[in-house]
Amino acid sequence: MANMLERNKKIKTPQKTYQEHAEDALYREVWEDVNNEKTQQFLKKYGKYLIAGALFIMIVITSIQIGIRAHNAAKMATAENYETAIENVDVNALVGIAKNASGATADLAMFQAYNIDKDVAKLEDLAKNGNTREFRDLARMHVIGLRGDEMDATAVAEYLAPLNTKSSPFYYTAILTTAQKYLSVGERESANKFLDKILNDSDAPAVIRSEAESLR
Repeated sequence: MANMLERNKKIKTPQKTYQEHAEDALYREVWEDVNNEKTQQFLKKYGKYLIAGALFIMIVITSIQIGIRAHNAAKMATAENYETAIENVDVNALVGIAKNASGATADLAMFQAYNIDKDVAKLEDLAKNGNTREFRDLARMHVIGLRGDEMDATAVAEYLAPLNTKSSPFYYTAILTTAQKYLSVGERESANKFLDKILNDSDAPAVIRSEAESLR
C-alpha cells in the first residue's frame, strides 16, 4: 500500500496542449455568447415587467417614508398643541385634541379637559369611548366617586363590572369599592363575596387586603 501511495505522489498532472487551451477558450466564448443571448432574450421578453416592478417597489418605499415623516410631524404638532392648551387652560382645545388625536394622547386630553371644567359628561364619554383601558377604567372609578351615592349597589356593581379582570389596573380598587357600596346599604352577604375575592387572592396589594380585612 505504501509503495502504491508513493507511486501516486510521483504521477504528474498532464499539461494541456496549446490546442486544448484554444478549445477551452473557444468554449468559454461560445458559452458567454449563448448566455448573453439568453439574457437579452429574457430582458426583451420580461424587461418591461422588471422595470414596472422596480418602479412599484420604489413608489412603495417612498410612500412609506413619506407616511412615517407625516406621522411623526403630526405627533409633534399634537404634542405642541396639547402643551399650549394646558398652559392656556383651554378646555375647547383639549376636547378638539381628544377628537382628532388617537390612543392615550386623545384620552389624556379628554381627562385633562374634565380636570379643568369638572364636566362629568366628559368622564362618562371617556369611560364609554376611551381608546385605552387605563383611561376608560380610571374614568369609571371617577364617575362612581362622583355619582356612586346616587346609585344603588347593584348599579355600582354593574358599572364597575368591566374592571372585574386583572388586566385592569383598577381591578382590586373596583372590587373594594363595590364591597363598600354593598356595606353602605346593609347588604353584608353581597359585600362579603367581593371582600373574599380580595382576601383569597395572594396577589392583592397589602393596602387593599388590609382594608378588606377590616371590613370583613
